[in-house]
Amino acid sequence: MFLDKIKSRESGILLYGITPPKVGTAPERIAQIAQKTMARLMPLDIDALIVYDVQDESARTSVERPFPFFQAQDPFEFASQYLQDLKVPKIIYRPAGKFSKDELSDWLEGLHKHAFYPVFVGVPAPDYPVKTSLPEAYRIWSKHQATSVIGAVTIPERHAVLKDEDKRILDKAGCGVSYFISQCVFNLAYAKQVIEDLEHTCKTERATFPTIIFTLTVCGSEKTLDFMEWLGIHVPDDLKQDFRAAESMLEKSVQVCLDIASELTALCAARAIPFGFNIESVAIRTDEIEASIYMVNKIAEMLETNAVRKVTVAQSSVA
Repeated sequence: MFLDKIKSRESGILLYGITPPKVGTAPERIAQIAQKTMARLMPLDIDALIVYDVQDESARTSVERPFPFFQAQDPFEFASQYLQDLKVPKIIYRPAGKFSKDELSDWLEGLHKHAFYPVFVGVPAPDYPVKTSLPEAYRIWSKHQATSVIGAVTIPERHAVLKDEDKRILDKAGCGVSYFISQCVFNLAYAKQVIEDLEHTCKTERATFPTIIFTLTVCGSEKTLDFMEWLGIHVPDDLKQDFRAAESMLEKSVQVCLDIASELTALCAARAIPFGFNIESVAIRTDEIEASIYMVNKIAEMLETNAVRKVTVAQSSVA
């Protein structure tokens, strides 16, 4: 179980991340989307499903957004009402600062009843009025810590600039966070630097190294590449050139992601660092969705071959 694997700091965790349908989608259409999603995911050997909270981050930058923003359904409502037949734990993102302490407490109670797990994220812009700080949100969650786990986000790109991601991670770990899900990794050097600096800080402070889950995603078009960069994901210049020169950008990005996964597996396994991967699928194009499914299976095989992940029984099909 996901809960046990996180609490025991087991490596080889495998997650899959999706976004809910947009607001205004008819209920029958939401049900259809959910059925298709579950049909794709039930055969997969994953430990949990992430359902993201989609925020409008336009205020964060003056650069024009490559894609228009569409408000999405509430991730907890989508997961609890439409994805019940997918018998894996659900991880629900929520920007804690947008809600009062009472609202967060009620939300956490609802999550706990469904055996879902929270990940608190920051607000969409630095000047956004914060109702509840992250440390306060973690304190509210702490009443569930005996039977739950809470995650947080780590951003290698931020560490490349501020050089303090290791301290941010350990500060949150001190608040009860036991695993961290990264922003999408396309700059391998950035991700490795976080691991190396965090390992050094953990040894210096005699702290326990938390589980790090690296997010990987496919890139199937020039516009998707632009959007990833707009989100703050750093794609090295030589890699961008390789993508643009490739006969199929999608196939090239899949191979790059698999190579990154292999490198990070070797790094973490050699250092006995608990780790895993989250395969993100937030595209609507069928070929990109299928490519993400392919990546899950290939990474599961790689982890099993390297004796990092135990083979488990695949999920049954939709009834």
